[in-house]
Amino acid sequence: MTSAPRKIIIDTDPGVDDAMAIFAALASQELDVLGLTTVFGNAATDITTQNALTLLDIAGRSDIPVAAGAAAPLVGDYLGPVPQVHGHNGLGDAQVAASARSVTEQPAADFIYNLVAGDPGNVTLLAVGPLTNLAHALQRCPDLAAMVDEVVVMGGNALVPGNATPVGEANINNDPEAADLVFGASWQVTMVGLDVTHQVNLSGAALDRIAATNTPTAHLLGHAVPHYRSFFEATNGIDGIFVHDPTAVIALLEPDAFVMNDWPLRVETQSFSRGKTWPNMDNTDEAVPAAWQNRPPVKVCTGVDAERVGAAVEALLTASA
Repeated sequence: MTSAPRKIIIDTDPGVDDAMAIFAALASQELDVLGLTTVFGNAATDITTQNALTLLDIAGRSDIPVAAGAAAPLVGDYLGPVPQVHGHNGLGDAQVAASARSVTEQPAADFIYNLVAGDPGNVTLLAVGPLTNLAHALQRCPDLAAMVDEVVVMGGNALVPGNATPVGEANINNDPEAADLVFGASWQVTMVGLDVTHQVNLSGAALDRIAATNTPTAHLLGHAVPHYRSFFEATNGIDGIFVHDPTAVIALLEPDAFVMNDWPLRVETQSFSRGKTWPNMDNTDEAVPAAWQNRPPVKVCTGVDAERVGAAVEALLTASA
């Protein structure tokens, strides 16, 4: 007997790779996307919110609600957009028609809580942007953690350098305080960070195959991805792109494609190492250093079948409507 699709809420800051992740999740028969919540990050929240609505329209899923979320981190100011990576409109400067739809009246934190509380134990949160909305939801409703099935986070870097700074991954670096709160809550978190996403590469040929697919979503990606691709090819010297956010979708669908370690995490919030995710790997003289005491284990992805994950992403993004 076929099991029911897994219910998910996608917390997102679209973002070219966010668009890829959203389209991949929508294409999967194994996932039921209940809604999108938006946050600052790749662009300001007003832009990411409009992008989320537009992406759902393009995918033919205007039935899915969008809730606008945080415009700034828990502490301090928004670090600003990254047009060199995602374009000035967040979608690689592709020309897209603005959606005529409106967001829900509920702010993102309330939207998340209400959907989860309405079906406790059966909703997964897929967070592919800064974790501010999840932190706000936990602060307002501490019982949320007990009702969520799982939290899958694209972000962090346990054993490798950062990408926003030498030590910090972009999503975590945008709100380290929120990330530390999310990783320390009593729910199951899986961290899909740079340890694995910098191993998954969609080649230029694969991107060309996606762009040539005769669907509205592939057509949009064909116009949005070139700017993003140019950044990676110039900055990282690779053919194509690193696959960040869509890799987290595959972690939901095919967790056996990943090597995971159960490690408590702390997020550095001070000085030049702000934004770094630090695991306790039980390799110190002190069994549980004070900062990691009473922290729950996080499933930290450290290995990946990169070819399998890349093929899975391509298959979803080239699927017929």
